[in-house]
Amino acid sequence: MKQISKEKGTLSRLASYLSGYRAAMIFACVSAVVSVVAGLCGPILIGRAVDCMLGKGSVDFGRLGGILVGLGVVYAINVVFQWTLTFITSKVSYQAAQGLRRDGFAKLRRFPLRYFDTHARGDVISRFVNDCDTISDGLIQSLSVLLTGVVTVAGALGFMLYINVWITLIVVATTPLSIWVAKFISSHSRRMFREQSAIVGELSGIVEEMVGGQKTVKAFCYEGTANARFRETNARLKTVGVKAQFYSSLTNPTTRYINNLIYILLGVVGGLFAIQARISVGDLSSFLIYSTQFAKPVNEITGVITQLQASLASARRIFELLDGEEETPDVLGRPLPSDVQGHIVFDNVSFAYQPSRPLIRHLSLDIPAGSKVAIVGTTGAGKTTLVNLLMRFYDVDEGRILLDGTDIRDFPRDWLRQNFGMVLQDTWLFHGTIAENIAYGKPDATREDIIVAAKAAHAHSFIRRLEKGYDTVITQDGENLSQGQKQLLTIARIMLVDPPMVILDEATSNIDTLTEIKVQQAFLQMTQGRTSFVIAHRLSTIREADRILLMENGDVVESGTHEELLERKGKYHALYHSQFARAEGDGQTA
Repeated sequence: MKQISKEKGTLSRLASYLSGYRAAMIFACVSAVVSVVAGLCGPILIGRAVDCMLGKGSVDFGRLGGILVGLGVVYAINVVFQWTLTFITSKVSYQAAQGLRRDGFAKLRRFPLRYFDTHARGDVISRFVNDCDTISDGLIQSLSVLLTGVVTVAGALGFMLYINVWITLIVVATTPLSIWVAKFISSHSRRMFREQSAIVGELSGIVEEMVGGQKTVKAFCYEGTANARFRETNARLKTVGVKAQFYSSLTNPTTRYINNLIYILLGVVGGLFAIQARISVGDLSSFLIYSTQFAKPVNEITGVITQLQASLASARRIFELLDGEEETPDVLGRPLPSDVQGHIVFDNVSFAYQPSRPLIRHLSLDIPAGSKVAIVGTTGAGKTTLVNLLMRFYDVDEGRILLDGTDIRDFPRDWLRQNFGMVLQDTWLFHGTIAENIAYGKPDATREDIIVAAKAAHAHSFIRRLEKGYDTVITQDGENLSQGQKQLLTIARIMLVDPPMVILDEATSNIDTLTEIKVQQAFLQMTQGRTSFVIAHRLSTIREADRILLMENGDVVESGTHEELLERKGKYHALYHSQFARAEGDGQTA
């Protein structure tokens, strides 16, 4: 019962996406009625035509000719309005799928970063592409069948009752058998369609992962393992898909078989009635045609059950996305500071990505405005987590983070992030020109502003050597640029925005030593008087910081300047000599 309730809930929500096209649906219903009524007039005219042919040499050609003209008219009307119905249902179905994609994409913008950390990108993409296509295909078929089916069943039943009540009772009594068989089979195939949709999402994730990381795949000779993973998942999809299609495909031929048996029974009983002169041969011909039309919607509905079940399974996956937990709403209406100083305070902050594994516990820090803070520590110490909390990619579990004395949760996220410039080790560029990528955070920037920022990031020289300069189109993720060039562009992007606070997360890790020295000089100028957080292992970055935080298991275990921490000969001293002293001895200032 619970599963049936879920199916009804999914179907109800899916139907809500059609409610906005009420006028079109009304016209579709009218088209269905006109088309079906015209089609139902045909058999009665055929019966009349049969009765015009009494025997050899005894044919009423005058009356027969009028009937044939009438048949041509009603079937022409049937064809026109059937086309209209198909056109409207197709348009409404694709518009409904468009609405689902629109709402889904809008939902993505409201998801917290945690959602993307716990869901495969390929599976999310599959919900927008494969699942929405499955829904639109299912709606196109089911809407047309349902609209015409109801009218056809009612109309055919009415005409059969008009011709002969007793034979009609045989049809009514035996039809539930077809419906029961269809329901029995579909209930067993429903689970397989849900599993099929889930595996399609998993397979999309594997393909996206392999295509996106092709260089890494080849570098580690992972092709064999990747192929094995793909084949295993693809084999599961084939197995489940074949089972789902096999069981669901039993529905239509089984119901057709039962309907044919019923048709034989009607022919025998009708023949006996005709022999007894209780029904004419023409009326019996019309009745048999109507019995076929009466059964046709049942067969068609059972035929689209396969597609409808797949659509419901896909709709459930999309609604799971739409029902996902969103970010806590921003506090709006509060006056925003016109001048950000950059005084940051971590006040008794605790945070965990997973509640069972706390990472940061009761952390308190006071970072004066304009200071440069370097954060060091081993992998997993919590360095990037501090940045995530500052940017409100995640919110603290306990305590608070203050910006100029105000809890950052009292600021809109967009405003807060606009006041931070962030350069990551992992670069991200989009398909567009060099200029468009640099101006990503400031779309209204002039070409002169873009060039100034590129020169400050020491990217101007390599951009100028490109065939079209700043108008050179780069591929998605900048695959036609070197890693160092891509990082220079992301640095120029921040220099163009010129924010009051800066976060540098291994921002120069992919740049050669000579260029890095120049970029570091630009950074010194950019961070002058600005609060800046630097996550890096380069000597010059650490030495020039006003304060160095050594993190371990989410806690700041040591804090001070480079010289102060070396004099203490604690954990920073050991870390420095294990990672940096040799480089310093070689004369590297990075």
